[in-house]
Amino acid sequence: MFAAKTAAAALAALYIGFSLDLPRPYWAAGTVFIVSQPLAGAMRSKGVFRVLGTLIGAVATVAIIPNLVDAPPLLCVALALWTMACLTLALLDRTPRSYIFMLAAYSTGLIGFPTVTDPGTVFDVALARVEEITVGILCATVIGSLVFPRAIGPVVTGRVDAFLADVARWAREVMSGAEETAIIRAERRRLAADAVELQMLATHLDYDTSPLHGMSQEVRQLRQRLVMLLPILSGLGDRVRALKDDGRALPADLEALLADLGAWVTNVDAQAETTAGLRARIAALRAAPGDWRDVLTLNLLARLKDLMDAVQDCRDLRAYIRSGGRVRKVRRRRGGRAGAEVVMHRDLGMALWSGLGAALVTLLGAAFWIATEWPEGATALQMAVVACCFFASQDNPVPAIVDFALYSGVAAILAGLYMFLVMPHIDGFVMLAVTLAPLFLVIARVIANPALAGRGLAVGATMPTLAGLTNTFSADFASYLNGAMALVLGMGFAALVTALVRAVGAEWGARRILRACWIDIRTLADPRNPPPEGGLRPVLAGRLLDRMGLLVPRMAALPPGSEVAAVDALADIRTGMNVMELRGVHRALPPPAQAAVDTALAALTEHYRAICRAGRQLPPAAALLTRLDDAMATLMPLPDRRPRQALLALAGIRRALSDGAPDLPSPPSSPESLAA
Repeated sequence: MFAAKTAAAALAALYIGFSLDLPRPYWAAGTVFIVSQPLAGAMRSKGVFRVLGTLIGAVATVAIIPNLVDAPPLLCVALALWTMACLTLALLDRTPRSYIFMLAAYSTGLIGFPTVTDPGTVFDVALARVEEITVGILCATVIGSLVFPRAIGPVVTGRVDAFLADVARWAREVMSGAEETAIIRAERRRLAADAVELQMLATHLDYDTSPLHGMSQEVRQLRQRLVMLLPILSGLGDRVRALKDDGRALPADLEALLADLGAWVTNVDAQAETTAGLRARIAALRAAPGDWRDVLTLNLLARLKDLMDAVQDCRDLRAYIRSGGRVRKVRRRRGGRAGAEVVMHRDLGMALWSGLGAALVTLLGAAFWIATEWPEGATALQMAVVACCFFASQDNPVPAIVDFALYSGVAAILAGLYMFLVMPHIDGFVMLAVTLAPLFLVIARVIANPALAGRGLAVGATMPTLAGLTNTFSADFASYLNGAMALVLGMGFAALVTALVRAVGAEWGARRILRACWIDIRTLADPRNPPPEGGLRPVLAGRLLDRMGLLVPRMAALPPGSEVAAVDALADIRTGMNVMELRGVHRALPPPAQAAVDTALAALTEHYRAICRAGRQLPPAAALLTRLDDAMATLMPLPDRRPRQALLALAGIRRALSDGAPDLPSPPSSPESLAA
């Protein structure tokens, strides 16, 4: 159905382009393949973003070309800087809205490079580009929205339900004390990737026609609650395993509580009385700690409460979203671990580097074009800039650019077959549509397959252009061959320059994200820095969790023996969350306790400073573990709520650092190490 709708929209765009006598109706047809999406809301949002980006790029081109055409070096620099600035903004945005900036980046090249030899036509070309893009988008949107549209709303609710089901299964394993295997870690990382995808889908809800229209903010809040479950469950599993490591059985009432909580997490329709009863049982089991095992038990109970808060928030938001806002909106819980804001990680350095790479391609390509006076230099430079912008978000764009160039070559062969074997024998749009429809159907069917969408897009976007689908048919083999060669060579040039100055691997990208996490934790832990205010803590938590989602696809691409692939990013996130909790109560502690906590935090700061220098996770030094245990020993006799919070946060840091290293020596100041 998607293939039929897309092919029909492409043919309709061609027909309208011919009827309006637009100079390049093939741009309208190619646009249909670029913006068409199986989900109607995603297609509408992409269409709006593409129109806005094209319009911005057209305005910039009309402003730049006539004023600088008499100074070619300055014109090249201006176009390169514009491309760099827009691409940098696109990479910093990290939402589907970034498409606006990407279109603004390469539209100047598509409009400007062919007109530099005749600057008087720049306004006409820019206007035609906007008109043709708009025609293609309108055809794709109207047909996609009216003919069996597929709404995003049910997809979002289905993803949320699947996520909660996976969480419930993981929670049951955690509460049974099951060992964490490589398969469980892989599942955990997949959940983080699913949360990132849910964030992308939420952006399109504002353009959807389902009952979830206008629920994008609520879906983002739900996504953050879902992501918060990852470190909570990771910490829970660690505490249960730690309490069972010495072979001692858990108290019967605690064992029963864990079993009942596992059933509660699974039951999405749990009654309010059941929920209240479980909360009361958690509160009843809390007691003043007498030894380190009691501290771990208290920490486990605190995480159980956090789990219930986060899961209940997810259920309340899920019910509100599914109802389309018709049920009463339950106020979110902001205490404990349940609160994190929607904050995205932004890598300014990498964004600038990618923008600089595109600018360098623009300058070098323009210099080659000017030096050789190649008639098809404008086409090659256009495609080089497009390729740089299209794949700039990848750590190593070279394979994707090469693949796109290869399938653009396939498009060139198909275009040649149509130009010289088919179109000379047909007359009129009806026969043209009959001959193009099978090919358009195949291209659209390929685009519908996520694994092959990029290849289908390469053929669909370039074949109409290379076939010269205009009102006036002209089959000049030399012109066709030069244009096809320029298109493929331009992309090849972009791949070459990118490989030399910009390409990095998935491991490099993962290390960069991990280092950003480590720097945040180091800065947060440093007692010389002011503690984060209450409103800042959810922001920091949201940023740490967003980075977890960015790490997942990169770690999945690493070989099994990679040092980075073995990193447990959730352990660092748990450390960061506990440090935030500890700094939040620091001022309420008695002076001796403050001094002990500051000493432990200073040692933790040095630990993460060493990690940043080494660029990899390091085992904690015995001195650091001793400082942490000394601080906990100071806090343990204090009865107030704030010291108890600090004690549990320190226990969480201690476990996150020593998880998987039970043979660490016990500090002399404590009778039993928390690593036991």
